Amino acid sequence: MKEYLDTLKHILVHGEVKKNRTGVDTTGVFGYMTRMNLGKGFPATTTKKLAWKSVVSELLWFLEGSGDERRLAELRFGKDRSELMNKKTIWTQNAEALYWKERGFQEHDGDLGRVYGVQWRRWRTATGAQINYDTDPPSAEIVWKETDQIKNIVEKIKHDPSDRRIILNAWNPGELDQMALPPCHLLAHFNVRSGKVDCLLYQRSCDTFLGVPFNIASYALLTHMIAHVTGLEAGDFIHTFGDLHIYENHLEQVDEQLTRVPMKLPKLWLNPSVTNIDDFTMDDIKLVGYESHAAIKGDMAV
Repeated sequence: MKEYLDTLKHILVHGEVKKNRTGVDTTGVFGYMTRMNLGKGFPATTTKKLAWKSVVSELLWFLEGSGDERRLAELRFGKDRSELMNKKTIWTQNAEALYWKERGFQEHDGDLGRVYGVQWRRWRTATGAQINYDTDPPSAEIVWKETDQIKNIVEKIKHDPSDRRIILNAWNPGELDQMALPPCHLLAHFNVRSGKVDCLLYQRSCDTFLGVPFNIASYALLTHMIAHVTGLEAGDFIHTFGDLHIYENHLEQVDEQLTRVPMKLPKLWLNPSVTNIDDFTMDDIKLVGYESHAAIKGDMAV
């Protein structure tokens, strides 16, 4: 994970202090890129422990098209929601945030609105309106067409791999106010060459200590899964950063992490019997040979 550690160093050398909506200042830069060859090992952070089960459960949650934080808890802990009253996920703070509850879009506890997975699997386009004449005065209801971007990506890679439009987009400007958190990792562009699938991710806002290792692992895993179900191999993961920053309450943790010597990267195992991207479960995805230094805790700015 030299690429990630070099990213941290780049921010510390070239970053400027900036205020933001959370109230916790950041040191950051604008615009940066890394490239990782996924064939050389899975890019799980080894200078601190990666929350692997959280990575896998969140990605499976996205792929389900869910915006229900309690469904994420079910995937993460393998229990029915009635048993999960006190179990928290990486999305719990967002689901419970006052700013989100006050907007009035939350239909039930844990509802995060039209976040990542909803956009991935059920992107909406208005196609017209249906008039209801049973009301006085008559009312109109929007008619929606839904687009399954993940299904389209898999089909394009299988049948038209030279297509330059194999894109996964989570940034829906018309629905940003219906999301508990607008997407940070918002656009992934897939490319097929020489029997391999590459992924180029654009991330607008990048919490480099807490979030970026998680994002790297998530999109590396997604790339492997897409390659797996299309009969290809995972190629390169290219990560393009917009606002790349370290929160001021993470600076000591970053200094500690940079003193640690990286370990050998693990390998990813995907169940060979799974051929449909919707059929993966937690048991079908494993890291083999993962060793790391101890976890380093840091508070998330919301």
